[in-house]
Amino acid sequence: MSGRTDFGSRRRKVAVLGATGAVGQAFIRRLVSHPWFELTEVAASERSAGHRYRDVARWIGDDEMPSAVASMIVRPCDAERVHADIVFCALDASVAGETEVAFARAGKIVLSNAKNHRMEPDVPLIIAEVNSAHLGVLEAQRRQRGWRGAIVTNGNCATIVAAMALAPIHERFGISSVILTTMQAVSGAGYPGVPSLDILGNVVPYIADEEPKIESELQKFLGVVDGSAIRPADIRVSAHANRVAVEHGHTVCLSIGLASSGDAASVGRALSDWSGDASARQLPSSPERPLVVADGLDRPQPRRDVDTGGGMTVVVGRVRPDPVLDVKLVAMGHNIIRGAAGASVLNAELLVHCGILPDA
Repeated sequence: MSGRTDFGSRRRKVAVLGATGAVGQAFIRRLVSHPWFELTEVAASERSAGHRYRDVARWIGDDEMPSAVASMIVRPCDAERVHADIVFCALDASVAGETEVAFARAGKIVLSNAKNHRMEPDVPLIIAEVNSAHLGVLEAQRRQRGWRGAIVTNGNCATIVAAMALAPIHERFGISSVILTTMQAVSGAGYPGVPSLDILGNVVPYIADEEPKIESELQKFLGVVDGSAIRPADIRVSAHANRVAVEHGHTVCLSIGLASSGDAASVGRALSDWSGDASARQLPSSPERPLVVADGLDRPQPRRDVDTGGGMTVVVGRVRPDPVLDVKLVAMGHNIIRGAAGASVLNAELLVHCGILPDA
């Protein structure tokens, strides 16, 4: 894939589907003044369609609703009534699957945060710094499905954090097995999320469908392109998922079995040296470092580290020997930014940089 960096003042028009929800609002925050994209449309359910955005969206957070978006008329999530060629999908999985297919069939490029198409072999599941080569299956996706558009997905929020910590290790040593335990923030459940009496002073050791998603998505993230499909990595993964009383920031504890010889010190160096795929560097949403290794014995911590790199950097710490496998560590990242909207926007920037998106 050939990179492109000279975009002048051209901005590509984009839309957000599911714009009234928490992730939809995170998309809006990242797109409203984006140098490469112009947010021209917001879309949501039929209940919200036809109304001004400010009248149907309860804005979440301490910032003000952007004035440019507040007066927009919400469109229905209909491929014939949304005109932008690039759409960011923050719809719930219950409606996202068919909607995304309709938009791709209509010639739109869909950047999806939903789970529906992530595990299909001709649909790229992308972390820009980890597996940009997986975009190579898009041509086969269009050919096999008869689409003019395409679907590109980002992963489950906890899986993205884990995969970014594992990618440098897999590149250097190979990984044979992973056992991981997540401590996931309440914002990952959307808004209004988990009832306060269920989560305050508590840990909920179950998140519906989360553990299978983590296990299968990790294998796909670290897999390889094989002809017209993505072949998952041959890694055994066992996941435990927990909801904890943290606002933002998913923490993941990982024990890792290496495929070749390595110790905690060499794994730590691999993590510290890693800067990700060259094609994902110096894009508008790229952090200076996609992964940093914390020095403190008690880091990373969501309260102190979640906004590292503007929320786009995963922080790793406590790299040490594991008495059962080989090494163990802790990784933490912002679930709404790196784990959701920020990941999708960075994927769209990667598509522009690689010349996959059409000229504005």
